[in-house]
Amino acid sequence: MEALSRVLAQATELTASDLKKNNAAIGAGFAYGLAAIGPGVGIGYVVGKAIESMARQPESAGMVRTTMFLGIAFTEALALIGFVVFILLGL
Repeated sequence: MEALSRVLAQATELTASDLKKNNAAIGAGFAYGLAAIGPGVGIGYVVGKAIESMARQPESAGMVRTTMFLGIAFTEALALIGFVVFILLGL
């Protein structure tokens, strides 16, 4: 209980600059979390459709697999861009 009271006492002593930095870090983390949702859904959709396509036409599995990996790479680039923005906002 004493540790909690110490943390609360220190939190009330934050300057305006420290409070602004803390809020920026929280906002950047929240923004990256939101930025990671889109690519996650996109990759799931790409892989699901590729599996469906391979199940329907097994002879084209090689070409579909190559295209799937390209789609995953482009979709994952969106998550990396979100991570870079997170780092830039955090500084």
